[in-house]
Amino acid sequence: MMRLPYFRYHAPTTIDEAARILAGEGPQAMLLAGGTDLLPNMKRRQQTPHTLVALGKIDALRATQNGSGLRLGAGLTLTNLVDNDTIRREYTGLWQAAVQVATPHLRNMGTLGGNLCLDTRCDYYDQTYEWRKAIDFCMKKDGETCWVATASRRCMAISSTDIAPALLALGAQLKLVSSTDERSFMLDEFYNDDGIAYMKRRPDEILTEVVLSGAAGWKSTYWKLRRRGSFDFPVLSVAAAVRIAADGTVEDARIVLGAVASRPLLITAAADALIGNQLSAEVIATAAAVAAKRAKPMDNADFTLQWRKRVTPAFVSYALRELRGDDVRELRRSVARHELLA
Repeated sequence: MMRLPYFRYHAPTTIDEAARILAGEGPQAMLLAGGTDLLPNMKRRQQTPHTLVALGKIDALRATQNGSGLRLGAGLTLTNLVDNDTIRREYTGLWQAAVQVATPHLRNMGTLGGNLCLDTRCDYYDQTYEWRKAIDFCMKKDGETCWVATASRRCMAISSTDIAPALLALGAQLKLVSSTDERSFMLDEFYNDDGIAYMKRRPDEILTEVVLSGAAGWKSTYWKLRRRGSFDFPVLSVAAAVRIAADGTVEDARIVLGAVASRPLLITAAADALIGNQLSAEVIATAAAVAAKRAKPMDNADFTLQWRKRVTPAFVSYALRELRGDDVRELRRSVARHELLA
């Protein structure tokens, strides 16, 4: 049986109080939201904070404001997102991403902010302490070598968040708060392509909310590849959003790949291939091919990297066909094991 290490525990009731505790405890403190990722990691000794600052009693982190756009507190559970009719109707890609995370029990615990800050994953890293010690530790924790690419100077662990690609496609913005300042990021600026330093959040900062612009005229979708129809992390994901004129011409677009690098990848060139054109089979095929060129999966997740690379254009095509209005229910059943009708 794997047991948690000893740690100190704080349960503040305001954002200011939590920020002061983080500042006082220093880098050895970590935030605890739903705990669905952090606590298993602590049992495997991948993360060993001396102090946990729990956010579950901070009501302000669970607020939702709906005006010209949408403000979502980072403490909202994934189930809260799934149950939100506005998200399901107007920000469909976000709803589809949330409903495919893990299982209902874990969605009841896991939070919006927690999924955005999800630790990167790798077959060599996501093992017990004893397993990792037996083969020698990796660069991400206690070692000096990336066992996925031994000549690499950076960690190759992959980003496996479902929510981030969907929010990237929707042009989301984040707000972070510390005891001394506040910062805002466009979500695309928040991540680094590095398996260790994979985000720009400082140890003393709290991700407090996600801000979405109005969805008028936009359609979005999210597709996820995994071995099983539930529970599993993505080994490839595609989020896409388009704004289409009355004549069917794409006025604006965003295409994002997940689980193929240490950060979600916004593929601007693929979106540019859509803008000014109608979503014909030829245009979709061109955009899918452009997006696939950026997909460089590593051999550190389920399925072979060659196959994951090969199916990338197909998944981009599925997403764009759905946005065009095609009936993709059979594809959804066979690929995602979900109806996912918004």
